[in-house]
Amino acid sequence: MIETERLRIYPASQDEMARFIETQTDEKLIAAYKEMLQGCLAHPQEWDWYAIWFIELKSGTHVGDLSFKGLCADGSVEIGYGISEENRGRGYATEAVDAAAKWALTQPGVCRVEAETAPDNRASQRVLEKCGFVPSGIVGEEGPRFRKTHC
Repeated sequence: MIETERLRIYPASQDEMARFIETQTDEKLIAAYKEMLQGCLAHPQEWDWYAIWFIELKSGTHVGDLSFKGLCADGSVEIGYGISEENRGRGYATEAVDAAAKWALTQPGVCRVEAETAPDNRASQRVLEKCGFVPSGIVGEEGPRFRKTHC
């Protein structure tokens, strides 16, 4: 578990992920979350790198989630994140992404955290910039890529 001033961020268990997936209505998110769960089951020794990580206020209120998309052989991990619409604009994404990226960069074999945003998602790009990510000059499937390194 990662704790910040206001948040608790932790990888969900198999049961928690299954229950969470059942509550979703967006087909694209359902597919992504199911893929994460399958990654966890296929790589149980790397659970944290495939799991849905819940972002909660210390009161227990769920405000969003994040995930890493597996650990690559080159030492990079990609992070994705989202904050529920009713909780946006309060700095939770910045707080969570900053803490999760710092945690990831302290893990064995990790030297870079990357993220992709939609070209017009300026709010997400600002989150990454506030967390010390810089544009990599690469455009991925979803849009411009950003990275934060320590080696």
